[in-house]
Amino acid sequence: MNTIPTLNPIAKPCHSQFIAQDWEILAQYWYPVARIQDVSTQLQRVTLLDINMALYQTEAGHIHLIRDVCPHRGVPLSKGWVEGEEIICLYHGLRYNGAGKCTKIPAQPDLTTISERFSLTQFPVILRYGLIWTSLHARDTTQTNIPVFDTWDNADHQAILPPYVDIAGSSGRQLEGFIDVTHFAWVHHQAFADRDNPVVPKYHTERTEYGLKTVYISNVSNYPHGLQHLAPADFLWVRTFEVYPPFSAILSIDFPNDGVLKILNACCPVSHNQTRLFVPITRNFDQTGDLESVYAFNAQIFTEDQAMVESQKPEELPLDLMMEAHFEADRSSTTYRRILAEWGLSQRYTV
Repeated sequence: MNTIPTLNPIAKPCHSQFIAQDWEILAQYWYPVARIQDVSTQLQRVTLLDINMALYQTEAGHIHLIRDVCPHRGVPLSKGWVEGEEIICLYHGLRYNGAGKCTKIPAQPDLTTISERFSLTQFPVILRYGLIWTSLHARDTTQTNIPVFDTWDNADHQAILPPYVDIAGSSGRQLEGFIDVTHFAWVHHQAFADRDNPVVPKYHTERTEYGLKTVYISNVSNYPHGLQHLAPADFLWVRTFEVYPPFSAILSIDFPNDGVLKILNACCPVSHNQTRLFVPITRNFDQTGDLESVYAFNAQIFTEDQAMVESQKPEELPLDLMMEAHFEADRSSTTYRRILAEWGLSQRYTV
């Protein structure tokens, strides 16, 4: 079992607007906090559930994620720098190694034994799908809620990782919007859908050991409007949503000629009403096509969704099903809400 200890206890920050019970539950799960390609020897701050972390890579290439605070006088370690395999705090020059241990206090260079109180809080790191995943409280890296994105390392599929998207909205609202098929005709009519074709055929949703699975079949093409001529007239589009609560889901879309497009929607709940969204993509067709067009189409879709998420009221995802109205095509959303409620999250939990 691969585990990393928490050297200092972690509690919900006093400034956090999460309900304490919800924060404690969500802290047990795994979330992406950065793209691997963005990590360097320059320390950077990332935030998960209002906990600030410092992320860096040593000169030997080892990636570390630590709480962004020096235990000496509370200055963010992300203001410091990397030397070899150690980081140096800007304020008083204290040095810390990859195990989180203080190795030198420059003001007392002859000190042979340094107190354990100068140890850093470290977080586990899992590298998967081009992303860095971590958890505040979980330490067993073999037991995770990270989605199974089986085409990412498949040689027959092209792996694409667009820039992340920062959303001033809750992760619960964002994830629910991603699995919602009824908004296609209204929100994405400029991208691929059609307001003259708004009907949602009945679809199947079922509980799974990881969360829920929905299979939705319709005649709404997934090609951008400029490429709609590529879709056969009688082709039925199969969209399969696999939801890994709390805030990740995979959408698989069957294209003509055995093409498969997969999109991982992976939320980092930065704060109660702030989400950093990562969207790894794979496809087994058009692999020599222009990636800029993929980035642009992806950005258009998520920008359209972002406008909805950032405007929703209440900002929280209501888990009490009586708090909002629902119709039959909302079964994926209502199943998702029921799962979160069964976990013990509050009926108006603030994320």
